Amino acid sequence: MDVNDFDFELPESLIAQTPLKDRTASRLMVLDKVTGEVEHKKFRQIVDELQAGDVIVLNDTRVLPARLIGVKEETGASIEVLLLKENGQDEWETLVKPAKRVKVGTVISFGDGRLQAECTDILEQGGRIFKFHYEGIFYELLDELGQMPLPPYITETLDDQSRYQTVFAKERGSAAAPTAGLHFTEEILQEIKEKGIGVEFITLHVGLGTFRPVSSDTIEEHTMHSEYYHVTESAAKAINDAKSKGGNIIAVGTTSARTLETIASQNDGKIIPTSGWTSIFIYPGYEFSILDGMLTNFHLPKSTLIMLISTMATRDHILAAYKEAVKEKYRFFSFGDAMFIKPPKK
Repeated sequence: MDVNDFDFELPESLIAQTPLKDRTASRLMVLDKVTGEVEHKKFRQIVDELQAGDVIVLNDTRVLPARLIGVKEETGASIEVLLLKENGQDEWETLVKPAKRVKVGTVISFGDGRLQAECTDILEQGGRIFKFHYEGIFYELLDELGQMPLPPYITETLDDQSRYQTVFAKERGSAAAPTAGLHFTEEILQEIKEKGIGVEFITLHVGLGTFRPVSSDTIEEHTMHSEYYHVTESAAKAINDAKSKGGNIIAVGTTSARTLETIASQNDGKIIPTSGWTSIFIYPGYEFSILDGMLTNFHLPKSTLIMLISTMATRDHILAAYKEAVKEKYRFFSFGDAMFIKPPKK
């Protein structure tokens, strides 16, 4: 399948650079996954689109302030280090700019030397392994010295760091936010529960591979990045119970979708309490094991994310909806508007 089959024209002016003041003020495109029919609404109307007995599944990962700006001790050159994955024993996989200046043995200093990182290995595409040295508590230093790792297509400065966290962010470990969840407030979640709709949380720590383009010509040649997930016993039970009673299982975001499908595809359509690493790649031809619908933001052309949602609602329906979104000037990507891929009523 050709990657170019998932391309579309996107004016740069539609890429949302800053979040709206009110999380629920985003627009909501409702797409019927069967007919392709589109409705234009406000996000706060998502409550009306869900049915009693459904379950929405959100990702409660918390974004680390993982972008560190330091100096190379030998030369004083400025170096940017982006934390991607903790390997244990104060060792991290990172992405470095400019990578050519960082070799094995290079020491980077942050916060006047209160935090130091020694390069111990070189990885592909600007990747480096660092061993960190410090006194005190690492995450407290990171909160003080680090910045939010905003996606490369966002060029504006984020004044309020909390706006790149969901209101339910809990489990620390992501290099990027699960952005479909940014639209929710505690009040909206309470309204959803009062309607008889389940609200369950899973964890998937988002990696920077989310932002990497598909570099191969065909989808089948692309290799997905691996990300850590965790699902509790209570969440698994609630999801399975709702499914067995005919309720729709709705993933909030592609991260929740990938986690649920990773587990269900290996367990006869059931969710079990488990942890692990997933590199699942969902594209047209895949048959969903547990999901009935999705709430998601608007994604990059030719990305793995638009391929995933095209599996939920057919490529033709998605591309037609995106064409409509461009025409109606919806806001795209992390701080943009939302789309609800709506399952048929049961």
